Amino acid sequence: MLKPSLLAVLALLVAAVPARAADPPLRTATSQLAAALSCPSGLASAPHEAVLLVHGTGLNAEESWAWNYSKTLPPLGRPPCAVTLPEKALGDIQVATEYVVYAIRRVAALSGRRVDVITHSQGGMEGRWALRWWRSARDRVDDLVLLASPNHGITAADLCAASGNCWPAVWQMRTGSNFLTALNAGDETPGAVSYTNVYSLTDELVEPSTTVPLTGASNVAVQSLCPGRVVHHGGLLDDAVAGALVLDALGHPGGADPARISPATCAEAFMPGVTAEDAISGNATLYSHAAQAFSEHPGVTSEPAPAAYVR
Repeated sequence: MLKPSLLAVLALLVAAVPARAADPPLRTATSQLAAALSCPSGLASAPHEAVLLVHGTGLNAEESWAWNYSKTLPPLGRPPCAVTLPEKALGDIQVATEYVVYAIRRVAALSGRRVDVITHSQGGMEGRWALRWWRSARDRVDDLVLLASPNHGITAADLCAASGNCWPAVWQMRTGSNFLTALNAGDETPGAVSYTNVYSLTDELVEPSTTVPLTGASNVAVQSLCPGRVVHHGGLLDDAVAGALVLDALGHPGGADPARISPATCAEAFMPGVTAEDAISGNATLYSHAAQAFSEHPGVTSEPAPAAYVR
């Protein structure tokens, strides 16, 4: 039996350990969150971890992913799930993130293992915001792979906000926004998660490219492997080199390692399973549908207020 004095010491030690912070509550109805997630059957019996795909601004999951990773991943034994963000991802990113948090929890429960997450463009904001504030999400994610993520603000958002009327999510992606300030405060890559951050120096939307790298991530510009390679914003969804980096990250512990990518990849146009026809029609859909969504969604005159858990 422990002596009373030893018991007292143990009690003091336990009291000194900080309590685990509770996850912020999800304010969106569970029925809405569930309806936004699509997954194939058989996640638990798949050879590898399921992959959650998170799309970018002005789009839905089908428009972003049907012609690229939804084709590439299944033959590799990696079942793709996809979440469609509300308001074509033009509304408050803090609200859209709840859909990603729910999706991570649900896919992990269905598969019985941790989840890999691939994001494109603004989807990187939802992915990072989820891991920033929801410990339960961090615990359930193995790899977070960001494609063309506007991590520290982009010129296009700055110009939009300067007009005085802009879409909520774009306000939040401007340089120095309250959202980005909170997202990047302290550890930019929290948790036992492998972060891979792939970008292009010729991305016409996420610029300047110097704002993309994250502290603690494997940051790789496509042109660092293939100098002079031209890859536009949507092209990061089908490019052979970007795809090789993504698959390298999923297939190894830690983030992507450019040294493992064969130089011969530079001679390839598209990643496995993606044809030229896929890339042409997919990118045409991506850009035209995004433009339509922007034209149909009203702007607002200021950035959404920080959520209570941020304040």
